[in-house]
Amino acid sequence: MGPHTQDEHRPRVPLDGFLMRTGFSLTGDSTCIADARRHATAFLDQARTERGLPVSQRARDLTELVVSELVTNACKYAPGPVLMELRISTGSVDVVVWDSDPAVPAARAADPGRVGQHGLEIIKAIAEELFIEQEPVGKRITARLALADPPGPA
Repeated sequence: MGPHTQDEHRPRVPLDGFLMRTGFSLTGDSTCIADARRHATAFLDQARTERGLPVSQRARDLTELVVSELVTNACKYAPGPVLMELRISTGSVDVVVWDSDPAVPAARAADPGRVGQHGLEIIKAIAEELFIEQEPVGKRITARLALADPPGPA
């Protein structure tokens, strides 16, 4: 056996750039939002315990929030099933939600008097990146969140 290099102890990144990924088909009914949150937290827990990835409590909470907002909107505005994919790269988690409604959502201007419809503006505020893509059928929304807490004062 030859000498070990430090790179041997780092997680191997597949060619697609993701260390872990999983997908779920959700029914689109009222139970799917809670199911989606459970899938997301189980996935992040698996990343932390089985892969040793630095998943902070903040990342876990923000991922649950993003999943809730995106899946709620998909269930509310699109008929039929909802697909959710979760992907982890070395420093971030992607929450990807597909639904059958082709309308591309837009964040509305901040209005503290408005009740509801703040989901996309919340996601834009907490995500590192947000991608909205029209598909041949429906749309796909991807929100990228940091796995570790940002550096700063405790």
